[in-house]
Amino acid sequence: MRNKLTLLGGLSIALLTTGCASHRQTLGGTHYELTGVSRSRILIDQRYDAHPDRQAETFILPYKQQVDSIMGPVVGETDHYMAAARPESELSNLLADIMVWEGKAYNEQPDFGIYNMGGIRAALPAGKITYGNVLDVSPFENKICFLTLTGDKVLKLFREIAHNGGEGVSRGLQLVITSDGRLKSASLNGKEIDPKRDYRIATLDYVAQGNDGMTAFKEKSRVNSPQDESNNFRYIIINYFREQTAQGKKVNARVEGRIKIEK
Repeated sequence: MRNKLTLLGGLSIALLTTGCASHRQTLGGTHYELTGVSRSRILIDQRYDAHPDRQAETFILPYKQQVDSIMGPVVGETDHYMAAARPESELSNLLADIMVWEGKAYNEQPDFGIYNMGGIRAALPAGKITYGNVLDVSPFENKICFLTLTGDKVLKLFREIAHNGGEGVSRGLQLVITSDGRLKSASLNGKEIDPKRDYRIATLDYVAQGNDGMTAFKEKSRVNSPQDESNNFRYIIINYFREQTAQGKKVNARVEGRIKIEK
């Protein structure tokens, strides 16, 4: 059987960008062939190795420097630590609001934004935020997507969000749900959802496919789903941070009662 070798971890980015002389390597007399590369950021510090191997450190150093040069640049600043939690949280509020904010770049005017809690993979620390911090929060290749749902399908969507115990929703939405996952009421900018009206929504293309229990999105229409790499949502987060920095602002979000739990 052919031996297979897979590179894992953040260093794979650097290994790929520096180029490999060959896809085949011989280690200890055994031939290995590189068949796949996947990446993630794994913090390796003294908690894992109280007695570092100096030879290994020397080998890793040039790759570490390259990864740090990619992940280290500061894109903005927060005024406090922000994490994600159901039914509502500062970070999920922020990400849903960024979706609505980004609409202008696509000649869109979304009525509201939805960000899935399952897509938020880390918190944002207080203070300076790097590209690496944003990548931790949004590590997937999900892209922003705009679509239309009729009001009755929006209510179905909100019932599914209630069943999930909450998702990221943008400012202006107010959902009242029960502790056992039922929707009691839903309004937008103080008005009840009109079952006969069309609503324009900003979300991720992954969510727009009906994933994470939000199947109402399968009944969407008028979809605007650009697939260029620049539309990956982490770049949109970075654009938002940079705009706030240019305006002399720190990024901020608060829990506002967008999703309330009542008996």
